[in-house]
Amino acid sequence: MNTNDKLVIELRDVTKRFGSHTAIDRLNMQVYDGEIVALLGQTGAGKSTVMSLLMGTAVADEGSVRVAGVDPSRDFTALRGKLSVSFQTDRLLPWRTAQENVELGLLLLNRPKAEARQRAQEWLARVKLGDAGHKYPSELSGGMRQRVSLARALAVDPALVLLDESFSQLDHVTSQTLRRDFAEIVREQKKTCVFVTHRIEDALEIADRILVLAAPARVCLELAVGAAQRKDATRMAQMHQQIERAIGGHIEELT
Repeated sequence: MNTNDKLVIELRDVTKRFGSHTAIDRLNMQVYDGEIVALLGQTGAGKSTVMSLLMGTAVADEGSVRVAGVDPSRDFTALRGKLSVSFQTDRLLPWRTAQENVELGLLLLNRPKAEARQRAQEWLARVKLGDAGHKYPSELSGGMRQRVSLARALAVDPALVLLDESFSQLDHVTSQTLRRDFAEIVREQKKTCVFVTHRIEDALEIADRILVLAAPARVCLELAVGAAQRKDATRMAQMHQQIERAIGGHIEELT
């Protein structure tokens, strides 16, 4: 990564404990403008704790956390409209239609109703649900609900998007299609994205850079993934094996 690029996220020597349990141990991490970065690791590796720190819902015991130049736990209001989150479950409001769910974030930011309606329609079309705006969550499949959730996250035009296992509860075919569509939209819109996953395939297909975490959360492997590499089946298989070994506890250097 070019050091002249804008730094969007920086964790410096961050430690987070829950009682006697150390979830994160002196973690250092940087994310630059326009990057898609995957946090990959087994359950218990601290991925979701890192995400909580970025969202400002947890506070580091040691070290510093900066998102767009501010500490999210102390000045989250400075990130209003700049940061959006999509979770493992879609978290749609069941009494609101798909369009009304997408409009919600915009209305909370005090955008005019007509603008919210138009942007919701545009984003539902971008996630290939242009004809489903009138439907309620109970009328949608799991993949469709997750698309609505992603549309809601992106409709507010955030600079930074956080995804916490957003594809993990979907079947393989639906997950593969959705993550490809999402990656295409994020790159087209030049968003910065950090996403948590335990699926190696998710990370290899979407990310520009993969950070493999080992418990307590520390980076044990870092890999850059480019378009040329994705077309090279041999290289992709090699990276898959590297990640498998790293998750298994072996430390590897970036190659």
